Amino acid sequence: MRTLHTYLMRQVLGSLLLTVAVFTFVLLLGNFLKEIVPLLAKGQASLGVVAEAVGLLMPFVWVFALPMGMLTATLLIFGRFSADQELTAARASGISLLSLVSPILLLSLALCGVSAMVNMEIGPRCRIAYNQLRFKFLAEFTSSQLPEGVFIKEYPGYIFYVGKNRKGELEDVMVFMLPNEERGEATIHAPRGKLEVDAVNRKINLYLYDARGVEMHKGKVRLGVADVPMQFPLDPPQKDSQHPRISDLTFLELWDELRDVERLINAPSSLKKLSSEQLRVRKRDLEKDVRDLTSPIRVQIHRQVAFSFACFGFTLVGIPLGIRVHRRETNVGIAIALMLVAVYYSFILLAQSLDTHPEWAPHLILWLPNFIFQAVGAVLLWRANRGL
Repeated sequence: MRTLHTYLMRQVLGSLLLTVAVFTFVLLLGNFLKEIVPLLAKGQASLGVVAEAVGLLMPFVWVFALPMGMLTATLLIFGRFSADQELTAARASGISLLSLVSPILLLSLALCGVSAMVNMEIGPRCRIAYNQLRFKFLAEFTSSQLPEGVFIKEYPGYIFYVGKNRKGELEDVMVFMLPNEERGEATIHAPRGKLEVDAVNRKINLYLYDARGVEMHKGKVRLGVADVPMQFPLDPPQKDSQHPRISDLTFLELWDELRDVERLINAPSSLKKLSSEQLRVRKRDLEKDVRDLTSPIRVQIHRQVAFSFACFGFTLVGIPLGIRVHRRETNVGIAIALMLVAVYYSFILLAQSLDTHPEWAPHLILWLPNFIFQAVGAVLLWRANRGL
């Protein structure tokens, strides 16, 4: 028995590593072609930046690659195991299918733990780090686009002139501030300046040192000397919010966000001044507000947890289906795996599309594919164990 367990485990692990690598490559390919390859082709990104970006994206795509890889591995291995009559030989030796596949089921549960760690902690943090890296690179590239000896008019409200630019260290900087409702026309000159990129807060700041300027406003002329560095916030190269999206938050951050929203809505000071009837009406309105505002957060929390059990459900379905298909061809196993993955992810997409409609309980829809796959897989495995 130990020999059979070792044989099956080695086969499944080898196939799992290969399929996860393939799916990881395919899932990475979309982001790589869309965001990184154009910069690399133009010579704007170094190989080091590309390698770091790919490394940060890999845990994010493992969220999807691990369950898909486990499903494909079980379909391929047990399909070949059945086609080569090895399963028949094991049954003839008095070994049941359940005892034969018990290490594979334990492996799928271990992968559920790995998936949970990736879904709830590693994946979101790597995604945020990737966004910060991408912003920092684009911002630094933008800073290199402050060329020497020309007038720069790309920033609204300003015209810049830089004498020298040494990777953000500027010399002989002139700023022409265009007039608006709050200020008049102004010209500022500084012997040196510095361009800093704040990737965490997604800001680009220009600092001028020992600046002198003249302003003309409503027919009056004012001269000035800055005793402290002057700061000019520049528009970032992308308009994303400074705060991470809900889908990029970790499990604990999502819980904190959920509590903050509930605390903000459920504790208005005006409730103390309401009558009992008004209080009941207001309480009903507040409950609706809470459901509407917290529904997307709840959907994301349940998505992270529910999706962590995909490996187990896929394994339960993959083993009996691989035996039933009874084929050795790799393309058949991959085709079946892709169809099952499409069914599973359709529930995920449906729940996410309904995250603003709490009356449909989208957070519970996320659990339906797990229940369906595990129930169907358990029945199929029981039937396969009895030789039906």
